[in-house]
Amino acid sequence: MSHGRVEKDPEEWTTGDEPMTGPQESYLRTLAREAGKEVPEGLSKADASRMIDELQQDSERLRASDAPSRDPEPRRTT
Repeated sequence: MSHGRVEKDPEEWTTGDEPMTGPQESYLRTLAREAGKEVPEGLSKADASRMIDELQQDSERLRASDAPSRDPEPRRTT
């Protein structure tokens, strides 16, 4: 049995049609600013979640943090 994170489709959220939360709006505006995009007014929780997912996929900063480290091998001390 898997105990991994299960993501539910925003369309199935019981509160998905409620206005986006403050943290969603803050994070969404940060991602949108980095991408040079506008955040439409009055997004629902579900719409904000979908837009966050799209912007995360396009984010150079987030892609860079997922990339393998290019640090040299640790130095050995004797």
